Amino acid sequence: MEKVVNIIPLKQKQSDYQFWLTKSFNDRLDAIELLRAQYIKFRKDVQPRLQRVCRVINKI
Repeated sequence: MEKVVNIIPLKQKQSDYQFWLTKSFNDRLDAIELLRAQYIKFRKDVQPRLQRVCRVINKI
């Protein structure tokens, strides 16, 4: 497999937003989970779970 590097000016860079619009919901969710797992592995003080947030609102 041959490695290929393309160098383009910053002004010609395409938007990441357009790229992710072409991906399915599951692909985007998998990418987020991968980033989350990498962050947890990198940071030793982070617990590998999502924080629970609960609000109690009284409507009278």
